[in-house]
Amino acid sequence: QVQLVESGGGLVQAGGSLRLSCAASGLTFRNYDMGWFRQAPGKERELVATIKWSDLSTYYPNSVKGRFTISRDNAKNTLYLQMNSLKPEDTAVYYCAFNGYWGQGTQVTVSS
Repeated sequence: QVQLVESGGGLVQAGGSLRLSCAASGLTFRNYDMGWFRQAPGKERELVATIKWSDLSTYYPNSVKGRFTISRDNAKNTLYLQMNSLKPEDTAVYYCAFNGYWGQGTQVTVSS
């Protein structure tokens, strides 16, 4: 069955960096658009980044544009999210997802 497992979260000071990974199994990874989402306490889940399978084009909302970079390694069935210049408002649980499938999430906490 499809399984998505995120890792790489943690506690970091404002201005720091983290790299999240999402290991995928049970699917032909290279054939799917993938995305990262996040959900902070008391807030709705929001899109953070997407990457297409066809041309590797990416999309970021203004809240993370220029700071976050999504990438994928199809040979390793892994999705990445490089997060730089982190802010306290980036604190959330981060999820990778595609076609209605979700990972369990990884906590990112940014201290001021």
